[in-house]
Amino acid sequence: MSTITHPLTPDDVLAMPDGDRYELVNGELKERQMSELSSWVAGKIIRLLGPFEDQGAGWIFPEGTSYQCFPWDPLMFRRADASFIARNRRPDGPTGSGHIRIAPDLAAEVVSPHDSLYDVEAKVADYLEAGVQVVWVVNPDRRTITIHRLSDPSAPTRLKETDELCGEGVLEGFRCRVGDLFPPAVHDKRRSAAATQTE
Repeated sequence: MSTITHPLTPDDVLAMPDGDRYELVNGELKERQMSELSSWVAGKIIRLLGPFEDQGAGWIFPEGTSYQCFPWDPLMFRRADASFIARNRRPDGPTGSGHIRIAPDLAAEVVSPHDSLYDVEAKVADYLEAGVQVVWVVNPDRRTITIHRLSDPSAPTRLKETDELCGEGVLEGFRCRVGDLFPPAVHDKRRSAAATQTE
């Protein structure tokens, strides 16, 4: 087995057997912290966004897609839990190999129990600086979404599960209830079971 003696590059990480578990930030590997719940939520986001790809709006990319689109650090790449690139910015579709070299229009970061607030905030800041128009930070435990916009990065919006999430001008026509991104709450299941027993 060969040993890498030079600073890690994005191509080095691609060649690693478990490279899909990592991002490369400031020259260091950062392991992505995923959980069963966060992976499920990321998949639900993909399913809800999927029709917009079918309608020709652009390209929806799944959990783990890597973006090497940070001009201040050409070797850095980040992995999005879900992302969207408009068709007019990538008319030929996902035809390349390796890391995507342009910033997505929308990126979703699904928080897992082991993610630190610092790491999440740093990732959001990197995405916005790279030109991502909208970043969704999805918190399954709190059942909330915080929306960060390139147009006004100092004023994020926090949505509760009863609020409506929209496409923010990036995905025209997209709307869903925030709670639709999450599995049914445990207390809802218990309430339904209790109601069934009393009928």
